[in-house]
Amino acid sequence: MRPVVQISLDVTTLSEALETAELAMSSGVDWLEAGTPLILAEGLRAVREMRAKFPGVPIVADLKTMDGGYLEAEMMAKAGATYAVVMARAHEETLRVVVKAGKDYGIGVMGDNLGCPNMVDGAKFIEDMGCSHVIHHIGYDERRGIAARGEKAPTPLDQLRDVVRAVRIPVQAVGGLSIEQAIMTPSYGAPLVVIGAPLAINPERFEQAGGDLGRVLRTICDQVHAYGDVPVGA
Repeated sequence: MRPVVQISLDVTTLSEALETAELAMSSGVDWLEAGTPLILAEGLRAVREMRAKFPGVPIVADLKTMDGGYLEAEMMAKAGATYAVVMARAHEETLRVVVKAGKDYGIGVMGDNLGCPNMVDGAKFIEDMGCSHVIHHIGYDERRGIAARGEKAPTPLDQLRDVVRAVRIPVQAVGGLSIEQAIMTPSYGAPLVVIGAPLAINPERFEQAGGDLGRVLRTICDQVHAYGDVPVGA
């Protein structure tokens, strides 16, 4: 699979999301993500506006569905999402109906293993339930809380190879990665590279980070796209 660069628009205003998305597209980013803060602030209007502005671009709607799965996935699909996100720690019936909605409305379903007691088993469960992608995710609160206690915070890279080996669907690694670490994820077998907080987004205020974001994104895209094909399900 050709590596993909996805930018997570974890901002809280639609205007800033669209501005950042336009810059990302001009810098070579492949996929857009309507991040959870954006959807909470602006609703599915954010997905509709992104779809209208970027008609051919894959859009991930990161609503982190835990219940009411069919309706939420249906709403995301009708708003223009290409992928919906469901949590592995939801009841299996929720994953089942989100996957059904994905089939009914022609969108993919990403399963997120955030908070699973066993992250590898969580990824296997995601695949077994019929999701199209695994999000291997170490959460914001988890990382910050552990670090605040003076302990070493976990990183998605800790178990990324194990997760990739456990499933036959594409994997992305999310949660506190540096730019250098994010660029490395295809070498772990995870072809979906996510750029978000704190790489492109200020994690304290959930707004666009300062500096020359376009230059940073172009560098990331050039390096990721130059990696070459990443075997999936080998």
